[in-house]
Amino acid sequence: MLKRRTVIQASLAGGMVAGLAGFSEIGHWYKAWVAEYGPGWKSMPWPFPRDAWPDGKAWRNRGLDLEVYVRLKLGFCGNCDTGVVEDSEVDRVTDIDLLDPHFVPVQVGSRIRITDLFGRARLYRLRTRDGERLADAIAVSYKCDLVVAIVVGPVDDAKVRRAAHNFLETNTVQIWVNEQLEGR
Repeated sequence: MLKRRTVIQASLAGGMVAGLAGFSEIGHWYKAWVAEYGPGWKSMPWPFPRDAWPDGKAWRNRGLDLEVYVRLKLGFCGNCDTGVVEDSEVDRVTDIDLLDPHFVPVQVGSRIRITDLFGRARLYRLRTRDGERLADAIAVSYKCDLVVAIVVGPVDDAKVRRAAHNFLETNTVQIWVNEQLEGR
């Protein structure tokens, strides 16, 4: 017959194993939930129809209510020496018309730097199926190639806009961009 002390220790050990298994299951559930609904940037499918350019990459940040679309246009820069320096170029190259063919610029564009690439950014007002939204269109050049990005959401808020620009400089985006530029 087992001693009382051994039975108690075995019961406690069994309870601890069951508790750890339960915590493990909750951890797996929480990790899946955060990946789908939690804060932070999550990849999403490229939503635009096929055209002459390869598909880009898209991300969403539910916490900031932002969507970011990044695309490379290889060999498309109009002036390889100066890059994108005029607002009309931003209007033309960033594919803002894919979101709303009747886009309206809100203000004059400004010079921007994303990592070591320079170009121009401009704020637009769009009419989407979700209502009126703002978008920040960005075009930066690398030699004769363009990296274009559109940030859709409350980008009139300087902190939100900066968070989106910081995301464009993260490894998540930069590794993808470098993979696309590899061998060029």
